[in-house]
Amino acid sequence: MSLSRLLVTVLNRLQPSAETVMLVSAIAVGLISGTGVTLFRKLILFTQELYWHKIAVVISNHWHWAIVFIPMIGALVVSLVRFRLDKLDQAEAKTSSRELGLSYSQVPLKTVAAALSLGAGASLGPEGPSVELGSNIGSLLGQMLQFSSERIRLLIGAGGAAGLAAGFNAPIAGVFFALEVLLRDSYRTDKSSPNSDVSVVVIASVISALVSQISLGERPAFSLPVYEVRSYWELPLYLGLGVLASVVALMFTRAIKQAKKFFAGEWEIAPFMQKLSMPIKLLIGGLCVGLIALTFPEVIGIGYETVESILQDTPFTIPLLAILLVVKLLLTAISSASGFVGGIFAPSIFLGAVLGSLYGQAIASFLPASIPIAASPAYALVGMAAVLAGTVRAPLTSVLLLFEMTRDYRIVLPLMAAVGLCAWVLDHQIDSSKSADRMIMQWSGLPADIEVLEKIKIAEVMTLNPASVKYSMPLMQAAQFITSGYHHSALVLDEINHLQGILTTQDLKRLLSAPATDRPLEDMTVQNICTSEVICTFADESLAEALKRMATRDLRQMPVVDRHQPKRVIGMVDRLAITTAYNTALTKRAITARITATKSTVPIANNTYTAITNGSSNGSSNIPSNSANDKSNDKDNNLNNSLSNTLDSNSTNNLNRESDIHSSEAISS
Repeated sequence: MSLSRLLVTVLNRLQPSAETVMLVSAIAVGLISGTGVTLFRKLILFTQELYWHKIAVVISNHWHWAIVFIPMIGALVVSLVRFRLDKLDQAEAKTSSRELGLSYSQVPLKTVAAALSLGAGASLGPEGPSVELGSNIGSLLGQMLQFSSERIRLLIGAGGAAGLAAGFNAPIAGVFFALEVLLRDSYRTDKSSPNSDVSVVVIASVISALVSQISLGERPAFSLPVYEVRSYWELPLYLGLGVLASVVALMFTRAIKQAKKFFAGEWEIAPFMQKLSMPIKLLIGGLCVGLIALTFPEVIGIGYETVESILQDTPFTIPLLAILLVVKLLLTAISSASGFVGGIFAPSIFLGAVLGSLYGQAIASFLPASIPIAASPAYALVGMAAVLAGTVRAPLTSVLLLFEMTRDYRIVLPLMAAVGLCAWVLDHQIDSSKSADRMIMQWSGLPADIEVLEKIKIAEVMTLNPASVKYSMPLMQAAQFITSGYHHSALVLDEINHLQGILTTQDLKRLLSAPATDRPLEDMTVQNICTSEVICTFADESLAEALKRMATRDLRQMPVVDRHQPKRVIGMVDRLAITTAYNTALTKRAITARITATKSTVPIANNTYTAITNGSSNGSSNIPSNSANDKSNDKDNNLNNSLSNTLDSNSTNNLNRESDIHSSEAISS
């Protein structure tokens, strides 16, 4: 906090340009992220020493099997931290609207929870929390400096790159991870200064890696023996490994998804899991980790010691490698779903190393000795990159990450071949575009049911008369107009009502909080501070497309323009209207399903009841029964007619709304 406030004070006094501010911010993000990741790694080592050396020694002296309780003790401690996190999250949701990332108090607690989870033996990795730590540091710094949402997004990407660079000691891979995953869509839409954005990410990544090297050392993550590709005819063998890696990556991601459904009580055989509290679920996960620690201690925790042994060609039998592959996959899914905090980078690397070593030994046993092939560590290294690429959907990052971690160029070509084929197979097996869209929606707190959003058009939810100001209007007058109407933003139009930009309350707040400039505010106009590059949508597009564009820059509102005349505004769409339409669509779908179920069950019940009364009573006794059935049928028909009229009325209103839009377009033309 004190460092951030000092940075704010210095920037306010120097009054630098926007590029200089972002440069200084990138350096600050790199320094803070590198320091934070270093402390995070040391906290993991401290908790591992506490749990598995001090406590384990005391317990194992009495009962060897009692080490089962060590992960359960860790689960209880993690549950206390997560309970505090949930309390802060609920308090924040009640008091204010959520900003990008976590709050000031949540960031250290989330990091401590991850360190406690990994120290207790949870089968997860430290790189995911490191990336999240850096991203949250970038978000908090951007909020303190009162940056726009677009610049905060850039600092989030720079922080993520810094976290990965410090975690793996790989600054180049950190840059590509930010551009390939974190800033993929926003980088595509930002046409103003792509080189400046890359510079911010690069500087943060380099500074963070430098801090990590000073604190933790410069050695690579893994030490490799001397080996080489024996023949270029081996390339088909590496391609086969890429196909197998895609299968393992697919099974891994689906196992995590199914485990989360199990612990959420969505499995038919285990609905009771929904009623269990978070500490109980964590205890179940801790018990599973403890039981596995008795028989297969290689798979608990981060697992880099086992990966190091595989790369050093330590003898592992083929059956043992197969068992480790299955057990690690399942234990990681259980650890993640039960509530432990950690990432999937390290488990993916572990699975890839085991798969590659298993594959290398298997083909060596089948092929004759006269055919030269590389040793199993070479295939282990390629498997690490391939499974990681398939799991996180970042092939370039995986190639560069493994290259920087090993610092060995001899294996790069097979590495690229296997990773590329693995990514290609998964792209054809999974609709990665919708998966990425859901990630964007969830990151921005937006509805994530793409199928529902694709059926609703912008024309059905947009506002026809958005707030607007003139391009040449005095700034103070425009500020009074926006604040008097409680608008979040206003469109900036020229003299012929063509769109020139957008003015937000955040722009005004940032200008008013800045130190006095040479030009007084009374002499400034809207064109001096408004954002000229505006992302727009069209009336005939779906809400899914609009939300994807809004999520790239965390927009609350977006103008709707004529497709044939992009400068002519016909409306405005905002998140509240989209969320309302989304919830309404879900409600309509539930009502329709209920009506369909009622129609299919009520007549059968009536016929059964009539048949029973006819078989057991005389004709006079059927009169009240038939009357009751008639009343019930009349009631169902009235309900169905009422709902049908309501739905027809809504459809008619939507058609009339679209007709009004087309009429307004014709009048404006």
